[in-house]
Amino acid sequence: MTAPARAAVRPGLVVVDKAGGMTSHDVVARVRRLVGTRKVGHAGTLDPMATGVLVLGVDRATRLLGHLMLTDKGYDATIRLGVATTTDDAEGEVTATTSAVGLDEATVRAVLGEFVGDLQQVPTAVSAIKVDGKRAYQRVRDGEQVELQPRAVTVHELVVHEVRHEGDTVDVDVSLRCTSGTYVRAIARDAGARLGVGGHLTALRRTAVGPYGLDVARTLDQLADDVVAGGVVLPIAEAARAAFPARDLDEQAAADVRVGRSLDLELAGTTAVFAPSGEFLALYEPRGPVARPVAVFV
Repeated sequence: MTAPARAAVRPGLVVVDKAGGMTSHDVVARVRRLVGTRKVGHAGTLDPMATGVLVLGVDRATRLLGHLMLTDKGYDATIRLGVATTTDDAEGEVTATTSAVGLDEATVRAVLGEFVGDLQQVPTAVSAIKVDGKRAYQRVRDGEQVELQPRAVTVHELVVHEVRHEGDTVDVDVSLRCTSGTYVRAIARDAGARLGVGGHLTALRRTAVGPYGLDVARTLDQLADDVVAGGVVLPIAEAARAAFPARDLDEQAAADVRVGRSLDLELAGTTAVFAPSGEFLALYEPRGPVARPVAVFV
């Protein structure tokens, strides 16, 4: 029996609901096979333990990813107080255990409330940050001691849903919205340290990357079912309108964009510009009295 013909894949984004146990590269490899092109990349990794929203770019939409990586993200997480690990999550080896029986809910909520706002955060040692050209996690695997410098991050909101005593430990379910580059594992680690009992993540689910949430995310199995119909990719024009302020241009301005010229436009920030036909042309940003191209996609 002949397999159904695969619809031509247009440039755009694929919003995946990643399963636990997979690396982000595993997901990229699977989507490459599904869409029939190697030109697939992702906008920020998710740890193997984590699930949830992973945004991938297909074809020339991969050039959008660097800009999407700068957007805010949302997470649901469970923090376990009373146990510290080498990776600040459940995949690491336990380094210390301290009874958290004496912690009361009000104290836990108060300490976690201190992690809202502008923070100087030391990333977890097994992060993907490069140290002298080598990923920090690889240095840790090679037996090296890694000390990372604090980084400025912002947690816009952290909501504590439930505080549960589980034997000698305390589990805390939280939701947060934060800037890109924030390590939720580091919040678990630092909250445990402030409470004097240690802490790590036992569950992490990314609920949003910029405007793309779980409501538009698809599991890999669902995406495989979508491929034949050509519905796996969010077209690049729709993706750009969802992620950035949009400006529709006349024919003359669109012609100027196609050759990378500046535009006599007032913009509030990075803006997606479109031809009269609705074709996505470029990202522009304000530079003095004019708007200049950040990236042209035609």
